[in-house]
Amino acid sequence: MGIKESLSNLFGKRENQNYKSNKEFDKILDELVEESYKDAQFNSYFYNAPMGKLKAYAQIKSLDATTKKDILFYLIEPIKSFELITRKSGGYQGREHIFKKKHIYNELFNLLMRSNLDFSNDEIIQLIKEFKISDEAQNKKFVDWPIGFSIQQIERIVKKEGLADGLKIFLNDLLSWKQLKQTKYYYGTDLEKVRVKIEKILFENTNESGSVAPYTLPDDRLSQIVNPQIAALKKESQDSWFSLFHLFMKATGAKPNQKFLKETSDLINDIGLPKYKSVAQEWIELSASLKTIETPKQHVYSGGQVYNYISHEFLNEKNLIFLKGLVWSMSKFHDSHTLNVIAKLAERCFEKIPGVGPTAAGVGNACIYTLGNTKGLEGISHLSRLKLRIKQNNTKGIIEKYIESSSVKLGVSTSEIEELSIPDFGLVDGCKTYLFDDYTLGIEIKALGKVLLTWKKPDGTTQKTEPTFIKSSAKHKQTLKQAKETIVQIKKYLTAQRDRIDRLYLYERVWAYEKFEKFYLNHGLVSFIAKNLIWSFKKDGIEETGLWIEDKWNDVHGNELTSIDSHTEVRLWHPIYASIDDVLAWRNRLEVLQIQQGLKQAYREVYILTDAELNTKSYSNRMAAHLLKQHQFNALTGIRGWRYSLMGAYDDGRDADIASISLKEHDLEAQFWINEVNADDAFNDAGIWNYVATDQVRFVNNENEVVDLIDIPKIVLSEVMRDVDLFVGVASVGNDPEWRDNGGLPQYRDYWTSYSFGELTEVAKTRKEILEKLVPRLKIAKVASFEGKFLKIKGKKRVYKIHIGSTNILMEPNDQYLCIVPARGKDTNTDNIFLPFEGDRGLSLVLSKAFLLADDDKITDTTILTQINRK
Repeated sequence: MGIKESLSNLFGKRENQNYKSNKEFDKILDELVEESYKDAQFNSYFYNAPMGKLKAYAQIKSLDATTKKDILFYLIEPIKSFELITRKSGGYQGREHIFKKKHIYNELFNLLMRSNLDFSNDEIIQLIKEFKISDEAQNKKFVDWPIGFSIQQIERIVKKEGLADGLKIFLNDLLSWKQLKQTKYYYGTDLEKVRVKIEKILFENTNESGSVAPYTLPDDRLSQIVNPQIAALKKESQDSWFSLFHLFMKATGAKPNQKFLKETSDLINDIGLPKYKSVAQEWIELSASLKTIETPKQHVYSGGQVYNYISHEFLNEKNLIFLKGLVWSMSKFHDSHTLNVIAKLAERCFEKIPGVGPTAAGVGNACIYTLGNTKGLEGISHLSRLKLRIKQNNTKGIIEKYIESSSVKLGVSTSEIEELSIPDFGLVDGCKTYLFDDYTLGIEIKALGKVLLTWKKPDGTTQKTEPTFIKSSAKHKQTLKQAKETIVQIKKYLTAQRDRIDRLYLYERVWAYEKFEKFYLNHGLVSFIAKNLIWSFKKDGIEETGLWIEDKWNDVHGNELTSIDSHTEVRLWHPIYASIDDVLAWRNRLEVLQIQQGLKQAYREVYILTDAELNTKSYSNRMAAHLLKQHQFNALTGIRGWRYSLMGAYDDGRDADIASISLKEHDLEAQFWINEVNADDAFNDAGIWNYVATDQVRFVNNENEVVDLIDIPKIVLSEVMRDVDLFVGVASVGNDPEWRDNGGLPQYRDYWTSYSFGELTEVAKTRKEILEKLVPRLKIAKVASFEGKFLKIKGKKRVYKIHIGSTNILMEPNDQYLCIVPARGKDTNTDNIFLPFEGDRGLSLVLSKAFLLADDDKITDTTILTQINRK
């Protein structure tokens, strides 16, 4: 006899059933349990196992509503009994069969409660009451009980029949249950949502005015602004806002459906577009400006053991859902200010909380949805910038899909869609002017992250401070606010474009000259970077290289290039295609002209195949056997467009992973193999290993076949190896002056020493070349010299050797180690030194330490002095 026939015979009228002793039904449930035990997915990870795939459940699901309700009532007693057994016996240890059975019963109960079972008032009341265990006996929490689905059943009843007196009395009583008054719990039912639903049902079915049930945001920094603003509105205005709030609290999916967008749009129209947009922008900007609150906490276990930890709070969990719905509603607007604040919130939401992860990924994804569904290309422009800022791989994938979708619509490549979407902010050659009556405010890009503001009086002279009359004019204050917002955006976009252009080498991008002019040379923002770079021009098989000087293209000798026209092809010059003499000539030319490049180009490292790599053929060990700080390594891979997953001390079956980057234009993927470093206590509170070890680099094609290194395009191999060298050069523990003294890993002390003072990497070799030109022109020249891999400084007290790679220091005569931890912020000694490119912190550190040690008699830091004086 099948399950369906068995149950049909089993259940009659509910009041005559003895639920506790029906062996036939127990047998049917045992069949469900037994089938789940045989399922591999159930046994490997019970909580996430899909019961819906089991045949026994499918048969139960096909039963009529009355029989399903009978099953629900039958399950209550076993579920309560299992809970009592485990609580009285102190848990599940040694009773795993009870744990599994309880989970299956609970899961079955939950699944059945999802469907419309056409409960009567009395049945749903009885169902909820029968589950309740007395507060005195257990203080039972709604963890396994699907109270949320129960309220959904009540909503169906009320929608169909109205709110009967008996049900109204019960709901009011239900709100007084101790279980529903919980405010702090780690898992289980969303009680806040349940309470709001019950209050909404009672309100909407008892008030005669037809008003909307109020919704008050739970207390946090956002609610302290939102709640008073809504409370101050007139009653007729509040209803539209409350209706919106109730819709926002349904924003739990990955993206909004059309019904949500239509309903929110209509309510926004009722409120008024300008008013709603202004208020919503204020709330979003506030949320984007909030810092995470860190609170030290302590938990004392029964045995007296104390656990200290830090709790992190951004916004209340319920208010994050509210904020998500609010952001979705803004897809109705497409103006620059709205998109700016949403992009700002997106960036804030994906900032990482140490040991936790992104601050609010759900809200961040909502921002990405809204930016990706805006009219025009401004939203895509923000996404293009965010792609370079956000480190989460899955989020980057979502952004890339929106960019690809737009590129398909316009029939252009993804690279071109990103170029098309870059705003110029009204800049001409990096400059823009705002009018304030007879005064003007000029803004000018001076460097990456630096925009100069200049006030001019009516007579053309410069004024250092903001004119006083601006404060008394609402119009001028608004203009000034827009100017300051524009400056913030210029700084963000300029850095993003530098990073984007730096990645173009991997794509080997080629432009027709007309498009190059539009996207780079004449673009108000991008031209600031492009005009300081060297470009290659090819026409009729002849290739020339040039730099934009005094409004014309000049070669390395300063001669004008006259053959460039609309038929010329343009690409970004790379030293791998040039002779050593040409590279040196361009370096000298930039130095003579005092041109600082926004990215490392003339001094860019070149990586060619070594003899060892020719022998191994399919992989490179050039960057193997290094010890890296895993979190720093992970951050760097994200910045450079690689994908990597943190490895932890938990048993997930991995002892190695791969950092990879997709090279779609070449049908390749580059892989950097990484191994976990399994050491006692070498992991953080989240169980993530602090350190990883590096292994080989290799390339695979679209069929996941390994490709020989000799078959990889030269520029691709060089750029990939440059990235890997960067990962090692920045994340290696050998760069940390405190690592050895703070304990580190004893078994890797030799590695720290060998790296800290070992042979120079390609990056460090380039650094040395720059220093050899630079140091003779500095005030430390008389006390500075080069000795192999060291910059040697003769101080007043001792002689110091600064390793040009790691920047770590040894002191003569006995090579005693000197630990100097770099200070944050700019160093006044090096601030005005001309460097040929931006972005090499190691170069700045070497110079900073050199200036400090040259005047070691003026050092006041006791930590440093103690080391210097100890001989």
